Amino acid sequence: MKRLETDECGFASALNAISGKWKMGILWEVTLRPRRFGELRRLLPGVSEKVLAQQLREMEADDLIRREVFPGAVQKVEYSATDFGRSLNEAVDALSRWGKEFEKRQERKAMVA
Repeated sequence: MKRLETDECGFASALNAISGKWKMGILWEVTLRPRRFGELRRLLPGVSEKVLAQQLREMEADDLIRREVFPGAVQKVEYSATDFGRSLNEAVDALSRWGKEFEKRQERKAMVA
């Protein structure tokens, strides 16, 4: 798992936690409700099994998601968001709103040019 050096404001650490093409999609889906691995694969078209497994492991190590194993004849594993993971969704929502406003400004700028 790659790690960046810590920074005083924490921004690099935050970016490191969400780096990876699929992490925000994974976090969104497991925040809505617990999901199984196969379900996540179907919900995130284009993600490979290897990448999904890797990003799930990283997110579990970062305490963003929880992996719960249910015993039985067929082992059932579910992934869900931790409280810490849900708090990241809230932070990313604010960044997303800022990004949408930035896009609008860029579009207006392009129309004037």
